[in-house]
Amino acid sequence: MGNALAQTQTPAPVAPPAADTGDIAFMLISAALVLLMTPGLAFFYGGFVRSRNVLNTILMSFVLMAIVGVTWILWGYSLAFAPGLSFIGGLQWLGLNGVGLEITDYLKGSNPAEVVSYAATIPHQAFMIYQAMFAIITPALISGAIAERMSFRAYSLFVLLWSTFVYAPLAHMVWAKGGFLGLYGGLGALDFAGGTVVHISSGVSALVAAIVLGPRKTHPDRLSPPHNVPFILLGAGLLWFGWFGFNAGSALSVASGTSGNLATNLATTAFVATNTSAAAATLMWLILEAALRGKPTAVGAATGAVAGLVGITPAAGFVTPLSAILIGFITAFVCFYAVSFKHKLQVDDALDTFPVHGVGGTVGAILTAIFATVEVNSAGKDGVLRGNFGELGVELAAIIIAYAIAAVGTWIILKVIDATVGLRVKEETEYQGLDINEHGEEGYNSEFGDGIKVSE
Repeated sequence: MGNALAQTQTPAPVAPPAADTGDIAFMLISAALVLLMTPGLAFFYGGFVRSRNVLNTILMSFVLMAIVGVTWILWGYSLAFAPGLSFIGGLQWLGLNGVGLEITDYLKGSNPAEVVSYAATIPHQAFMIYQAMFAIITPALISGAIAERMSFRAYSLFVLLWSTFVYAPLAHMVWAKGGFLGLYGGLGALDFAGGTVVHISSGVSALVAAIVLGPRKTHPDRLSPPHNVPFILLGAGLLWFGWFGFNAGSALSVASGTSGNLATNLATTAFVATNTSAAAATLMWLILEAALRGKPTAVGAATGAVAGLVGITPAAGFVTPLSAILIGFITAFVCFYAVSFKHKLQVDDALDTFPVHGVGGTVGAILTAIFATVEVNSAGKDGVLRGNFGELGVELAAIIIAYAIAAVGTWIILKVIDATVGLRVKEETEYQGLDINEHGEEGYNSEFGDGIKVSE
């Protein structure tokens, strides 16, 4: 009887935490949606350039799925998310060593001690591959600034180095455990899905790249209109669709929670905010075009949508739907005039990457500090409108640091490449088109391209 009593009093072993199949499905679908954004960006950018450069422009986005798809596994993920220094991750996860299907405790032994995993209900590899999709599209955004004149070899080397020495440190500082700027023991900057890490970094780098590379030979006197506006709208639509994975997926779970006395669901909140801001920004851009230029345009609608999506990215999991409308309106307004101002400066950022992504990301980060509320996300912070004026200073510090890292890192990388393999294609290649000279193929049969007719 005593033995039986002892058996009944022995505590049952605690079951290890179990993965949530719903969250796993949600995160893998979100990762696929974010990956879809890269072909979407390819079409968006490809529609803007001349037909003789369409394949080169599309490939500059598409190739990132190959380059970063490999380097992220080999070293990118470790540098971005492994516990290490405050500004860069360690080397312990190189080649995904130690990155398996475990869902918890893989961050044990590093500060802050209470954080033992990045996502408590999905395998470590699921989190890793989701983050890979962000690492893929971010350097692809830069290609819009240097379209129609950078050699494909130089570009491939640039994005490999940039994703390693610019993107990985910024991602670590904002999103990784112990990062200097983030919520896991850092300065406390709010960046739900990539305002600083993705859009400011790529936008600022795009501006620096456009300046270092120099203008196209036809800039600004002989610029051509977009050769395929339906491509632009298709690309914008795919970006809008994929952005739900970008922002809603950053909740890392479909589970509901509470914030004070309020029920919350971050995935739903971010999804609604994303669509709302994009819609508001599209309307604002069309209204500005109609009022100031006489006619609303399809290109304007697509550009406005992207600006709204950029603006809401850092705020998506911290703000209400009404705040998302204001963020969309304000971001589109500022980006609209930033595009006009860029043309006055005659900097050949070919596809307006800095005015949309750099400026839009900056505006979005500032507005996050203004509109954020813990009623939406208890893991975040209140913003200026809720009495937390200090949060604006934190966001401004994060913005300045992101600008500095992106600008200096990009300048150094480009100078090294220029001194070794060179940056630009030859002048005759630029006039003839990069498709046939860089890739040996054409986007269209010659009877459809650039008005050239084939003899009978």
